[in-house]
Amino acid sequence: MRSETPTAATDDSAPGDGLVRAGAIVFIVGAVATLVTVAPLFLGSDPFPTVAYLVSMLMGVGFLIAGAGVFRSIAAQRRRARAVQAATVVPTGPSAS
Repeated sequence: MRSETPTAATDDSAPGDGLVRAGAIVFIVGAVATLVTVAPLFLGSDPFPTVAYLVSMLMGVGFLIAGAGVFRSIAAQRRRARAVQAATVVPTGPSAS
C-alpha cells in the first residue's frame, strides 16, 4: 500500500493562511513568555526584567496578526463568491426573440 504525501503542487492555501500561521507562532511565543513571567509570583523568587514583560506583549500582537489573516481570507472568499455569482446571473428582462 502506497502512502501519498501532500506536495507544494497540491497545497491549496488560501490568502491569509500565512498570516494566521505566523500569528499563531507569535501568540505561542507570547503565551510562553507570559507563563515564564508569572512563574516568579508563585515560586516566590525575584521577578524577571522588563524585557520579559515586553515579550509577553507578543501574545496580543500574534492575536492581531492572526485576525488580519482571517479577515484577508474572508475578503478573498467574498470576492470569489461575487465572481461566481456574476458569472451565473441570468438576465430576467424581456427576451429579444
